[in-house]
Amino acid sequence: MSGLVEVIDGGIGNSIQDAGRFGFRHMGIAVSGCLDLLLARCANALVGNAPDSACIEIRAVGPALEIKHGRVRMALAGNLCATLMRGDGRSRQLLPWMSLTLFPKDRLEIDTLTGGTAYLAVTGGIRSPLQLGSRSTYQRAMIGGIDGRQLATGQLLPCATQEHRQYHESQSVPWAYADGPIRVMPGPQEECFKPESMQTFLRAEYRVSAQQDRMGMRLQGPSLVHVTPQAADIVSDGVTPGAIQVPGNGQPIILLADCQTVGGYPKIATVISADLPRLAQLQPEQMLRFCAVNAAQAKAALRAREAQWETWVSGIAFGLANVSALYNDPTAGWDCAGE
Repeated sequence: MSGLVEVIDGGIGNSIQDAGRFGFRHMGIAVSGCLDLLLARCANALVGNAPDSACIEIRAVGPALEIKHGRVRMALAGNLCATLMRGDGRSRQLLPWMSLTLFPKDRLEIDTLTGGTAYLAVTGGIRSPLQLGSRSTYQRAMIGGIDGRQLATGQLLPCATQEHRQYHESQSVPWAYADGPIRVMPGPQEECFKPESMQTFLRAEYRVSAQQDRMGMRLQGPSLVHVTPQAADIVSDGVTPGAIQVPGNGQPIILLADCQTVGGYPKIATVISADLPRLAQLQPEQMLRFCAVNAAQAKAALRAREAQWETWVSGIAFGLANVSALYNDPTAGWDCAGE
């Protein structure tokens, strides 16, 4: 038996994403996938999913969802809440970092996100069709998700359903990133910039511009000067999420998950894999700094991040639902212990 969720209101800026679409960049297909893969993994862990399961990425106005079929466990990861309205008229708040099981006719209305990125995971992950090995929405090519579009009113999201005897819910402390500069590896076109520009890049503060989407994030700050005006345009070569391009105006652009596969602006540095998810939580007007690391330090940072993730997962607490209520009313007792 499968679960089914209907999108009552698609909200704004929401899409189905998983770990990404790999192996097709030579065809011009972006990786896509979750901007903050760690936060998505948290949401998935709270409902018992595999880490790379497809979930809903929330970037602005949250969606409203209704259960059409099955028992569907959900969990939010990020800085927002939701309102659950039971089919019998009761309502309660769904806080982030905890799971809650919904039944047919239950509706979940997710709040507006004030900044950053959040995720909603559902039982078994969203089982939209696989396209090129991924369910991630890449809207520019109209692939993944549901018909290659952002979440839209009327869409039906297939998923799994909870077993009748799974009476526990889970909760955990919020996932937290360390403060500090975004770590980068210089290059690969460091020679296109005057030496003092690299010093400026690593010493100055940059402001996150409101000009950002899943493709890239523009920064505002001290201009980075190319060695010549001609050096601002190179023969197009491969780019990847995390690459920091600098066009002729000297203002950096950090490429994100939906970035193009090639580009003609020189790249002064590349954000290391361990810090890529942090970019998804930066808000317009927020200030950030960069610091340079080498390959060995980048690998060590990634290992440390994964160790932190394992520690977080091991700390998930499971609490019994109101079992006595389940015997009398199967729709009444699935709230977390302590409600």
